[in-house]
Amino acid sequence: MISGAVKTGLDVLVEEKLKSIEGDKVGLVINHTALTRDLEFIVDVFRRCGKEIPVVFSPEHGLMGDVADAVKVESYRDPDLDVYVYSLYGKTYEPPLDLVRDLDALVYDIQDLGVRWYTFISTLYYSLRAAAKANTPIYVLDRPNPVTGVAIEGPVLDPRFKSFVGIYRLPTRYALTCGELALLYNKEEGFNADLKVIEMRNWRRNMWYDETGLIWVPPSPNIPSLETATIYLGTCLIEGTNISEGRGTPNPFVYIGAPWIKPRDLARRMNSLNLKGVKFRPIYFRPSVSKYAGERCGGVQVHLIDREKFQPLRTGLYLIKTIMEMYPDKFEWRVFKGEYFFDKLIGRGYVRKYLEEGYDIEYIEETWLKDLQEYRDRIKDIMLYG
Repeated sequence: MISGAVKTGLDVLVEEKLKSIEGDKVGLVINHTALTRDLEFIVDVFRRCGKEIPVVFSPEHGLMGDVADAVKVESYRDPDLDVYVYSLYGKTYEPPLDLVRDLDALVYDIQDLGVRWYTFISTLYYSLRAAAKANTPIYVLDRPNPVTGVAIEGPVLDPRFKSFVGIYRLPTRYALTCGELALLYNKEEGFNADLKVIEMRNWRRNMWYDETGLIWVPPSPNIPSLETATIYLGTCLIEGTNISEGRGTPNPFVYIGAPWIKPRDLARRMNSLNLKGVKFRPIYFRPSVSKYAGERCGGVQVHLIDREKFQPLRTGLYLIKTIMEMYPDKFEWRVFKGEYFFDKLIGRGYVRKYLEEGYDIEYIEETWLKDLQEYRDRIKDIMLYG
């Protein structure tokens, strides 16, 4: 073990041989990221320490993280792990009460990205609620916020836009760990669950994931690296439009384009904005799946130059605004079940309208500054790390 290296909640449990977990019958809310520093899977850890695992609950992308986004996952018995895997991205988002009541404890351990629309934090919300209803203790094994626990960006979700990609009143980049987030849910929603957060050791709020000494494991199929995760904090907004966000390419959320975009023109316009910490390179690409599958798309590659100065949400909004201005007859908002998906992602209805009306991005950002200050006040009491 490297001196001073970060130990996750799971690593802390391993050191104490799981003494903090009361009872023998444990249900796990996990995916493939529930690993020790040495990459031992949590199921093996718990069994080695004498715990019985009647059920594992898995989030979007499945237990092994191999299912594409937005694809429903069926429950099944995993022959390799010899455990029943109940999908929380299939018929229901919430662990069934009959299964949870039969447990001595429910344990949550999933690496998230620190952005509101990443659905693992919605699974955390529903798991906490189910544990409260069932009067079953729930343990959250804390992990780093990979994009630091300092920077806060974007509008706080308007509850009218609550969805699985926006489960709670958080800004888009919320600067909490999953353990801190569980404490916030439990307090503000009044769940009153018997919640215990197994805290990390040696993590500091200003740490990026690659400063923790932990091995990066892609938490979902289209987030292969920390750099992608950082850019994704803004370019995921592209999902709410008819522009390709680069799914089906080697660089999802880093390649942005469409068949009708002229790469050099877009790169020139974006670079002229002098956005902090980022540059844009003209490219062509052919997505193998998703939007424009098999078609030649023109666009830009987003190059992260200085992650401390980079403002991903502002960058994502400027990309959309610029493409709207350059291609007004081609650009479209994506509508899903009669609702604008962009509104679900951004968490407000007026942002899309302001973009259509040509408002400056800086003006739009000013509309949520008061809410951000209120959010900072809300989270003071639940922050576990300095």
